[in-house]
Amino acid sequence: MDVSLWVWLATIVGIVAILAVDLAIVDHPWSKKREPKEFSMKEAAWWSAFYIALAVVFGLGIWYFAGWDRAGEYFAGYVTEKSLSVDNLFVFYLILTSFAVPKKYQHEVLLIGIVLALAMRGVFIVVGAQAINAWSEVFYLFGAFLIYTAVKIVRDNVKGSEEEETDYTESFAVRMLRKVWPVTDGYHGSRLTVRIDGRRHVTPMLMVIVAIGVTDLVFAVDSIPAIFGLTQDAYLVFTANAFALLGLRVLYFLLAGLMDKLAYISWGLAAIMVFIGVKMLLHALHENGVHVPEVGTGLSLGVILGVMTVTVVASVLKARSDARKLKARTDSIAPGE
Repeated sequence: MDVSLWVWLATIVGIVAILAVDLAIVDHPWSKKREPKEFSMKEAAWWSAFYIALAVVFGLGIWYFAGWDRAGEYFAGYVTEKSLSVDNLFVFYLILTSFAVPKKYQHEVLLIGIVLALAMRGVFIVVGAQAINAWSEVFYLFGAFLIYTAVKIVRDNVKGSEEEETDYTESFAVRMLRKVWPVTDGYHGSRLTVRIDGRRHVTPMLMVIVAIGVTDLVFAVDSIPAIFGLTQDAYLVFTANAFALLGLRVLYFLLAGLMDKLAYISWGLAAIMVFIGVKMLLHALHENGVHVPEVGTGLSLGVILGVMTVTVVASVLKARSDARKLKARTDSIAPGE
């Protein structure tokens, strides 16, 4: 899709404006207390629906100006990236919990995390687009990497390993930071460093941001090859990523209610990664003169939506089943026992 410079600039300005709206919604900069608003799950659900509606309207605009094929690529990329961004948010939650970040500072960390994610994915999009233009065989590498990632997710789930068991306070980057600078015992507001007894110390806030940054890097490595398997248009890749990340801070308020209700999300993401990985391998073979069937945009969008629908429905059914079993066990215990 041939996108002019002014369209790129207008899109970036629009995304920055939406980020400013998100800042106003969550942080209430006009408030004297300057404390982030805590949403009820109902409010968070409505605002999350609003951000999803914005992404859908943008996709309809692509449909109007560039046709269904490009719009289908955008929607397939958006659904995939939104699924991965929700998984990213789950890890953010675990990091904030591991470092015991005070609630009034969590939203600042989330904002930094989202901005870092946008920046890192922007860099990966530029690098990925250049690599694809220079060397079509890179699809073999991307496809194999996605399938490997999917196998790793399945293997971890079969073994019963859970993300909650990961101690993010002892990650490699955090341990290296501790070796270079002394760390204060507690938080000093939102400051990253403080001077104590004439020596510069880093605060746990900086360590949290380092952990968030490393997580963003890991997710960018996973997500960018995935979306390039659906579209090679840099504009569509960027906008799908941007709209998937927008509104994540509001979505964070839903996290407590979702933690126990999306048990199968990792399985769904693994299935999507395998599908896209195979699609990329077929595309690479086709580009190299091998007569193999290619997966169309409509089929890609249908498979991704279908997998995520089955994943969410199965997760909700499991959550309800677990709740009934827990209630049955509780009711079977006589009072006083």
